[in-house]
Order: sequence, then structure tokens, then C-alpha cells
Amino acid sequence: MAKNHKVEPIGGPPSDVELLKLESNYLRGSMTQSLNNRVTGGLPELDNRLLKFHGSYMQDDRDYRNEREKQKLEPYYQFMLRVVTPGGLSTPAQWLVMDELADKYGTGTLRLTTRQAFQLHGVLKWNLKSTIQEINDALLTTLAACGDVSRNVMCNPNPYQSEVHSEVFYWSQQLTSHLAPKTPAYHEIWLDGEKVVDSLEQNGETAEVEPIYGPVYLPRKFKIGIAVPPSNDVDVYSQDLGYIAVVENDKLVGFNVSVGGGMGMTHGDTATYPQLARVIGFITPDQVLDVAEKTVMIQRDYGNRSVRKYARFKYTVDRHGLDWFVDELQDRLGWELQPAREFKFEHTGDRYGWIKGKDGKWNLTLYIQSGRIADIEGYKLRTALREIAKIHTGDFRLTANQNLVIANVTAQKKTKIVALLNEYGIAEGTQYSALRRSALSCVALPTCGLAMAEAERYLPTLIEKLEPILEQAGLRDEEINIRMTGCPNGCARPALGEIAFIGKSPGKYNMYMGAGFSGDRLSKLYRENIGEDEIIGTLQPIINRYAAERNKGEHFGDFVVRTGYVQAVTNGMNFHD
Repeated sequence: MAKNHKVEPIGGPPSDVELLKLESNYLRGSMTQSLNNRVTGGLPELDNRLLKFHGSYMQDDRDYRNEREKQKLEPYYQFMLRVVTPGGLSTPAQWLVMDELADKYGTGTLRLTTRQAFQLHGVLKWNLKSTIQEINDALLTTLAACGDVSRNVMCNPNPYQSEVHSEVFYWSQQLTSHLAPKTPAYHEIWLDGEKVVDSLEQNGETAEVEPIYGPVYLPRKFKIGIAVPPSNDVDVYSQDLGYIAVVENDKLVGFNVSVGGGMGMTHGDTATYPQLARVIGFITPDQVLDVAEKTVMIQRDYGNRSVRKYARFKYTVDRHGLDWFVDELQDRLGWELQPAREFKFEHTGDRYGWIKGKDGKWNLTLYIQSGRIADIEGYKLRTALREIAKIHTGDFRLTANQNLVIANVTAQKKTKIVALLNEYGIAEGTQYSALRRSALSCVALPTCGLAMAEAERYLPTLIEKLEPILEQAGLRDEEINIRMTGCPNGCARPALGEIAFIGKSPGKYNMYMGAGFSGDRLSKLYRENIGEDEIIGTLQPIINRYAAERNKGEHFGDFVVRTGYVQAVTNGMNFHD
């Protein structure tokens, strides 16, 4: 089985998605014809599925759904485009292109995702091709930003660790490139590339189009992150495959490897659960690509292709066991991993404000609420960043916490950038409460078709109502990781929030508590299907007790576990117990 790409599904026949992928002729389908169909603003199901591999999701604005139904109009179809930026790095020129596209084809805003990528909303079908072409002209791509493949590879962007950042960033680039789909379909459909045959003759033998993925790609998406202790800002334990940098004498000597993490689950199905990745050993930098490739191929061969909600890599590892996986990996590698080396994580968040790097240049980490780059009255964030991009000679780094680093700033440019931030009323973020600065949310309504409740549009309001409680308790500056998603798919990594809310229905959420501050423990369900009044009424006495009874340096997640509000969850298979 490990020697070929034959689909041998677990527990039943292949799902319809597997058949669609197989029939797509390496992600082509009837995409070109569907894009040229002017009768509808949407795509048929096959092409909609395939579109994800090309970096886009078809959505409709749910705020208009009922009204359009009454008028007997099709849904207000629009497309979300996601742009691959390994390690979250963007040049000022690329930033300006994305900013321009937001007005030209999108909704006038940009969004920074929890995977350090750009997201553009509101693109109409007629503008998809032009948008993707202009993105590629800027030396960016949307290929494999979504779909059943390895996604944008994350890495630590924090400037105070810049002595190893360049190496870590290099590996995020190499991994993203190495694991990208090789099919020419993307260039044919979007970039007017010449159609090519699906096999190449090399030394008299036919080479496969997709040597890593095969004709049906992976059973589900696959996520990779690289962390640099003591910062676990990429939530490395949430990744299918994680690399934890080991630094000795200020030099990167290698990585501890972790496998089998993932955040998504399904309400009401206890066979689905979030999971923490587990460390299996140490490798040197030159072994990074080999380990990633073989891990992806194991998931390709053994992942569940019958039921998609059981198809993530975490379930493959849990079903067969960690020892089985390590044996299978080492067998394919032809060598053994070294024992894991010591490391310690201290936090998962970003450090705000100006920090001077070891190269003498400056780095500014800005708080971006929910990652949304927009202009609002009195806070012209998008305009300020546009003007900064016009003069900036360094780069931008999108963080895993939806924030932005204006990086590698010279002393001369720093003065000009500070002046621009002041002109447009932009502060670095330290003026906000620690709870607000530590918040993550997914987009949810109105554009996400999976959302059961609000997230991005509601979490700031909830935080505003919690802040007086924290202020009164003397906890305004106490970092507490709070996360909210509109559904249980886990885009904002709620299972790793010390306080977390997962949408259940409009205005109702399941409330979880107890995750580890450094991302090494899952949260636990505390209250089910509650609204705002119940949320505040539930949290207020717990917050007050935490302020009065916590141990020195004790984080909120540790406190609620120690005092018995919830049980500690260090393995997702116990998440629902």
C-alpha cells in the first residue's frame, strides 16, 4: 500500500469527494467552462470542490440570503481568495497589490488569517481570474491555500528571535514549495498557461504528475507549523506536523518533530475531537523536507477516504497508534529519528510595540483586531499601512495571531513610520486590555457557509462587556487567551483558548475553559449552548475568584483546572469525557 497511490479507504467506499477528485483530471474539472458561464454567479459542485485547491471558496453573503430568496434570486455568490505567504512574509510591493485588489475586486478590506496568510473577500466569479493573475504578477500565489493538500506553512515571525528567523523562514518556504501540487492545471486555468500532457518522459520512463499526492491528493487538508521556543505563537501542537526549533549557542541545530495535532470536530459526534500533536524525535535541518514528504505520503496512503470528518491526520495517527506511525515513518525514511531534545514554551501570543533587532533594525508589532485591515472612523488602519508600504524598505510579517509586524525598519524610516501612525491615529496595541490583545476569532457570518453563530463581528462586543469585570478585579493587564469561532471546525484554534466559545446556533455558544497558556493543553467544555447574559454571569465569579485565589504567576487556564472547574485535557481522545 505504501508503494503506490491506490485509494484503499478505511471503513467503506470512497466518499463522493474522492471520486470528484479522481474524475477532475488533476484539478481541472470543467472549471474553465464554469467560469465562462454568465448565467450564474456560482459554480457547480464539482468545480466548487476543486476551486479550493486553487485557493478559493465559493460563499454567499448570508445577510442577504432571505431577501434574495423572497425575490427568487440565486444567492449572492462571491468568492473568498486566500494567498499563500509562507511564514507570513510580504514585501511592501506585495502589500500594496493586495491593498489595491481589496478595492478593485473585493469588499474594501483585507484579512490576516491565523495561518499567516492574506484573505480577500467578496470577489465575484467574473473577477476571479483577473484577481488571481494580478496576485501571481506580484510573485504570490493562491495555489494550495485551501484544499486536500499541505497548506501555507507557518513559522515564528517574532523579531526578538530574529537570529534564527531567517533560517526558520527559509524552511517554511522550502516546505511550502516542496509540498505544493505539481499539476499544471492552475497555470492553464488562471494564468493562460499552455495545456500540457499529464506525464513527462524522463529517461524512457513516465513520471507522475503528482509524485507526492497522486491523482486523488490527500483525504483532507494538512497543516505544518514551525515554532521557535520560548514562543509557541504558531500553536505547534495544533498542527498535523510540527517542527520545534532547537537553538544552541544562538545557532539552529535542528528540530523536534511533533505529529497528529488538529482543532476541528463535529457537534454531537464524540468520535471527532481536537487533538494535540505529540513529539516523536529530533532531526537536523537537512532532514526537514524528507520527514514532511514521508509524513504526507503516510497520510495519503492510510487516511480515511470514506468519511471526511474522520479523515484528518490526527485520526490516522490515533487509529493506528503513535508507535506504528514512527515505525512507518522511519521505514520510509530509511533512517531513525534522534531522541527529542529539551525545550520550553512560555506563551502563544505576540509581543507588541517596537523591538530593536540584533542587526540594529527595528520591528513594530501592531495589534490588528481579528486580523481585519480596514478603515473606520477615527482609525484609518488600512490607509496608514498603505502609506507605510509606500516608504517601507523592510518587509511585513503576518503573525499567527492575526497581527502584523512592520519589520526590518531602519532608524530613519522608523521616524517616518511613527509619524504616519500618529497621523492616522494608529497605536501599537498596548493601550488595549490584555484580554483584547490575546483574542482570536474566525470570520464566521456573514460569509462563511459553515458558521452557526457570529465570531469576528461579535467577540469585540463580548470583550467590551468583560473588560469592566477584569478591571474591577485588577486583571486588566493579565493575559488570558480567549478565542471564538462560529462553528466547531476550529479556524481560530478555540480548543487551545483558556476561555473559548464555539458557535452552536445564532447567539448561542458552547463555552470551554482550561487550555494551557503555552498551548500544551486542550480546553474542556464547561457550559453548553449559552448566550451573552449566561456567559457573563458564568465568567464573572470565576474571574473574581481567580483574582483573589490564584498562585503567583498562575495562568487562568491552570487556575480553573487546579480549582476543579474543568478537568485537564492533554489528549483529545479524552476531550468529551
